[in-house]
Amino acid sequence: MTKQNKTFRLTIRAILTAIIIIQAMIPFLGFIPLGVISLTIIHITVIVAAIVLGVGDGMFIGLVWGICTMIRAYVSPSTPIDTLVFTNPLVSVIPRVLVGLVAGGTFRLLYKKTKKVALSSVFSSILGTLTNTVLVLLMMGLLYTSQVANMYQVVPSALAKTLGALVIVNGIPEMVAAAIITPLIVKALFSATSLQPPK
Repeated sequence: MTKQNKTFRLTIRAILTAIIIIQAMIPFLGFIPLGVISLTIIHITVIVAAIVLGVGDGMFIGLVWGICTMIRAYVSPSTPIDTLVFTNPLVSVIPRVLVGLVAGGTFRLLYKKTKKVALSSVFSSILGTLTNTVLVLLMMGLLYTSQVANMYQVVPSALAKTLGALVIVNGIPEMVAAAIITPLIVKALFSATSLQPPK
């Protein structure tokens, strides 16, 4: 790895870390309100890091996101249940770290087979987004069944259907957004720097 390449990696890592902290800590920068749902876009930063810098950096940026989520749950929760749910690292941290693992690993495997950055980025974005959405809701449902059911005003036995509906309602728009935005950012970063996809 050349000195210039190391410098680019360090600079992009620092920029993405700063972006994820700002998105996580300042309301409305990490998600877009769309009526009854909120479209999360913060995960795109993790996915971009995992694709451009590799799995390790993607997991690190995901870790930063998770830690910031925990801090916000303590000091500035959006809802009363946030303090209960998102202060647990199984809900707030592990899924975020795994976004980097899944997105980075998927991109690496697909790019080696196809040599197509855009196609590999799209599939990495979809799987990375799905990882976050499914794991967060799954952990919430398993660990805090009664509290989460009460929040959504359903009986505990109906919670699985409710959470499944949320995966569709929230997850699909988030996957579409990631699949559109991520390849554009990735292409720009590969074009503007000395960084290149893994060979």
